[in-house]
Amino acid sequence: MEATTLEIYQNGLIDLFRSNANESNRKPMEDYMRNHFSFLGIKSPERKELVKGFFVEHGKPEREWVKPLVTFLYAQPEREFHYAALAVIDVHIKKLDAEWLSFLEKLVTTNSWWDTVDHIAPHHVGAILLREKSSIVDFPDRWIESDNFWLQRSAILFQLKYKEKTDSQKLFSYIEATKGAKEFFIQKAIGWALREYSKTAPDEVLTFIKSTDLAPLSRREGLKHLARRGLAV
Repeated sequence: MEATTLEIYQNGLIDLFRSNANESNRKPMEDYMRNHFSFLGIKSPERKELVKGFFVEHGKPEREWVKPLVTFLYAQPEREFHYAALAVIDVHIKKLDAEWLSFLEKLVTTNSWWDTVDHIAPHHVGAILLREKSSIVDFPDRWIESDNFWLQRSAILFQLKYKEKTDSQKLFSYIEATKGAKEFFIQKAIGWALREYSKTAPDEVLTFIKSTDLAPLSRREGLKHLARRGLAV
């Protein structure tokens, strides 16, 4: 089969999604995202099947296409294309190195909302930094001091899937640095990160929560798993 060109791939995804637009779903999806983005009305299960089928038909995108293809998709107004862009990165994430972190940082700060940031941070940034820990100082350590709360959220969440490989002191230091934030998405991220890590290290998380002046939302979210296990503060 003749290699698919980047342009054909770009146009193919555009045509595929637009031809599967569902007007009846559009407004509820836009409302759910507080009207920050336009939608075509393609729900997540269908969208994933469309992308999967497209990859089967045309082959997975070449690695050298990732940046231009993701940039192209992120420039489209409808949110489904942004999700497709993240799926393109997913294909190659096991082979991406620290040189990609600057590109991922740009994505975090472009079309920013929890739905994309919460995929990029643990699945992309986290995957790379698990392999290349020396880059933490140049990215999450810098992000946690940023005025951009999406970068701060990404720093808090990049270890979300690490389990026993979590650097707890790093996580706790990030939380200490942001625990006084009034921003909902930071308070929620703190609670989510603590809740997830409590599944691996319940005693350590409980001790940290007991000794830290957390926002009520962060504390409540962080304790959810521990409460189900019968632990209490």
